[in-house]
Amino acid sequence: MNREIDRKVPSGYLMLVVLLLVQAGLIFWFVNALQAYSLVGIISSAIALLLGIVFWFGFFMVQPNEARVLQLFGAYSGTARQPGLRWANPFYTKKAVSLRVRNFESGKLKVNDSQGSPIEIAAVVVWRVIDTAEAIFEVDDYEQFVTIQSESALRNLTTTYPYEPHENQTLALRSNPAEIAQALREEIQDRLEEAGVNVIEARISHLAYAPEIANAMLRRQQASAVIAARTQIVAGAVGMVQMALEQLSANNIVELDEERKATMVGNLLTVLCSEEGAKPVLNTGSLYT
Repeated sequence: MNREIDRKVPSGYLMLVVLLLVQAGLIFWFVNALQAYSLVGIISSAIALLLGIVFWFGFFMVQPNEARVLQLFGAYSGTARQPGLRWANPFYTKKAVSLRVRNFESGKLKVNDSQGSPIEIAAVVVWRVIDTAEAIFEVDDYEQFVTIQSESALRNLTTTYPYEPHENQTLALRSNPAEIAQALREEIQDRLEEAGVNVIEARISHLAYAPEIANAMLRRQQASAVIAARTQIVAGAVGMVQMALEQLSANNIVELDEERKATMVGNLLTVLCSEEGAKPVLNTGSLYT
């Protein structure tokens, strides 16, 4: 594998002064050769002038958070990272590679989760290039590689976890966003390692059931919520009835036989568990009539 080599290149400002002085000397030489009618001097100075012009093509600019990959006739020669005006061998090809932090948001992918339920999912990936040689030489197009591999990792992650937690399952896409984000980042990083890319963050940006099952799943969630709420209400009502019977007995307020206790329990549960305000009927007679 190609690894990045940090190449120190001369300052372009220093080379600019040197080339200006050299160019001025070559022009002076050429003019003197013309005045002296020296054929050898004219040819030599003309060739030197042409070579001097070639050296001007060695200048290039490196922007902040940018690198230039240097190649000499197809062979990798190093990477220049120092920002500013620089000069290198004019025969080098100088390919710019951005080192800035970049965002990529996948499209909405339709994938089946681990339970086989079709869902829609999308993710945001924050990444940057850390090895320019791998990014340029190990993959054909590293930006397209990031896009395809990120979506592939997202699909694979989705098939590993359920949308919602079920029995004996600890992680789910909807209920554990931090753990899922960490797992997604690690999987994408494994796929992009050979491209010289570092994944800074990866998070799910969209998560929903597919439209064809969304209504059914919504009804199931509503039913689960109703069952959970009713369970809590009944548990509280039973506790309150038990407390009422214990306090009536402890304070010797009234002695109830089993039949009257059952009637009282039924009335209290009806009042406490009713979804609407209960309207009690008062007994103005004795306890048994």
